[in-house]
Amino acid sequence: MNYIFLGPPGVGKGTIASKVIETLNIPQISTGDMLRSSVKQGTELGIIAREHMDKGGLVPDNLVISLLKERIVQDDCKEGFILDGFPRTIPQADALEQSGVIIDAVINLTAPREVIIHRLSGRRVCRKCGAIFHLENIPPKVQGICDRCKGELFQRDDDQPAAISERLEVYKKQTAPLIDYYKEKGILKEVNADQKIENIVDDTLAAMQTSA
Repeated sequence: MNYIFLGPPGVGKGTIASKVIETLNIPQISTGDMLRSSVKQGTELGIIAREHMDKGGLVPDNLVISLLKERIVQDDCKEGFILDGFPRTIPQADALEQSGVIIDAVINLTAPREVIIHRLSGRRVCRKCGAIFHLENIPPKVQGICDRCKGELFQRDDDQPAAISERLEVYKKQTAPLIDYYKEKGILKEVNADQKIENIVDDTLAAMQTSA
C-alpha cells in the first residue's frame, strides 16, 4: 500500500510517519531528503537537480517524480511507502498520477491553527541528523542536545511566528485544494491531529489499515 501524508506545516506529518513506519515496516519518503541525497551521491538526476538548486530555482516537478520513481523501486518499498512533502499542488498530483505512481490512500492530518503555531514555535531540529523534537511534546533528554547523535538542536527560521503565518497562508492557497482533489477520488482519510501523539498514531494506523 502506498500512502500520501497530507496536512499543513506543523501538524505532525513527519513525526507521525516516523512512528507509523515502525509498525508497518515501510519507508517514509521525504522528497526534500531524497533530493539532497541524490545531489550528495552525484547521481545523474542529482546533478541536474543541483543545477536548479544552485541557481536558487525550484527543481522541476518531472525531475522530482523521476527521482521518486527511482526511489520506490528499491527493495524497502516492496510493501509500500509513505510520501511526505509531495505533492504540494494539484498540478504535481496530476503529474504524479500520470507518471504511473499508484497512491492507495491519502491521510489528511488536521489541527486548529493555534495548535499548529504552538507546535512549530516549540520545534527544535538537530543540525547533524535532522531529528525533530519539541520543547513540550517531545523534549530531548538533555536540553539543546539530540538524543540520537548528540548534535546541537536549533530553531529553524521558518518556525518563527511571522514565518509560520506565511507558511500557513501558502499551504491554504497551494496545497489545501488537494483535500478535495483526493476526496473526489475516494481515497482521502481524515485524522484528528489535535490529541495525544499515541492517539494520533493509533488513529492513523486505523485509517491506513481500513484502506488496505
